[in-house]
Amino acid sequence: MAWNEPGGNGNNHDPWSSGGDKNRGKRGQDQGPPDLDEALRKLQDRMNSLFGGNKRRGSGSGGSSGGKGGGFGFLVVIAVVAALFWAGMGFYTVDQPERGVVLRLGKFYETVNPGLQWNPPLIDDVTKVNTEMVRTHNHDSQMLTEDENIVYVDLTVQYVATDPKAFILNVRDPEQSLSHAAESALRHVVGTTELHSILTEGRETLGIQVQERLQRYMEFYGTGINIIQVNIKNAQAPSQVQDAFDDVIKAREDEQRVINEAQTYANGVVPEARGEAQRIIEEANAYREEIVARATGEANRFTALEKEYAKAPDITRQRLYLETMQEVLGKTPKVLVDVEGGNNMMYLPLDKLMEKQDSVRDSSGRPLRLDSASLKAITDQVLEQARQRQNSSTTTREGR
Repeated sequence: MAWNEPGGNGNNHDPWSSGGDKNRGKRGQDQGPPDLDEALRKLQDRMNSLFGGNKRRGSGSGGSSGGKGGGFGFLVVIAVVAALFWAGMGFYTVDQPERGVVLRLGKFYETVNPGLQWNPPLIDDVTKVNTEMVRTHNHDSQMLTEDENIVYVDLTVQYVATDPKAFILNVRDPEQSLSHAAESALRHVVGTTELHSILTEGRETLGIQVQERLQRYMEFYGTGINIIQVNIKNAQAPSQVQDAFDDVIKAREDEQRVINEAQTYANGVVPEARGEAQRIIEEANAYREEIVARATGEANRFTALEKEYAKAPDITRQRLYLETMQEVLGKTPKVLVDVEGGNNMMYLPLDKLMEKQDSVRDSSGRPLRLDSASLKAITDQVLEQARQRQNSSTTTREGR
């Protein structure tokens, strides 16, 4: 029991009294808590037994050597555990699209490929870079064109970090370097282009030129960035004068539309006129060839006819007369009425009647049209009158 516990004899248990040394020997027989030094010695003995150390002996010298061996074994255990923990911290995994840049004590050591890797922790520093992911950088700015007009351009830069070492080590901030390079390339290209081209058909060309110049800048800076594409999202005049620019663009579009329509009309009319002129020329050439050939044939025919006329003048004269009458009468429309029993034929100028039918009008004033039935009726009447005349003439002859 402690010297100050209730019920105890303070004089006998006072550690500061002269009898303290005697009572200290009897402390193991009391029922108080164990001493801290004794608990540490027991722990050391157990550790020594596990790692092959000497067991604690009852003598004073043996206890001193056992305490030293137990402290060394405990430190070995702590060192082994710390080494295992340090080694486990060095394992890491690099994904398929990534590459690892290893710095050993701050200096570039190597670039590791995808898979399970190990590097000594606290000595090597590993930075992973995705070399397949397409990154996007947006940039917009106002600048002057070649014709001293202000234009607002908004673009998007798509790029890939193809060289992980250069991307990590060569520049401090690749994104910031890309932004500055894009501004420089855009100003250079826009400064050498007119406003009308940027706002209309030259937008695609503008993106291609900016991409080429920006790629040269990235290669010169050694950033390890490959520019995939530059897209011009918007190109317009400042908002303060946008309405006026819209009117100008609309007027230019109308002008171009009218020019295209005129060109289309010219492309349709000019070839047609040229074809018509060529057709007239060909017809004239054909007519000339026909006339010349016909005249030549008529001359040859007359020469041959002259020879035949010299051989048989009467026959030739009769033949010429018949051919001439056939040619003349064949081109003239006519109707010949043959009266039965008579010697004369009546000629009806029906062609003249057909030409004058528009001038003949009925009682109501409308033009009188002669169809096939009307012509047949007129013909019957003429024939009837012709028969009556012939009958009267025959009767007169018989009376005489």
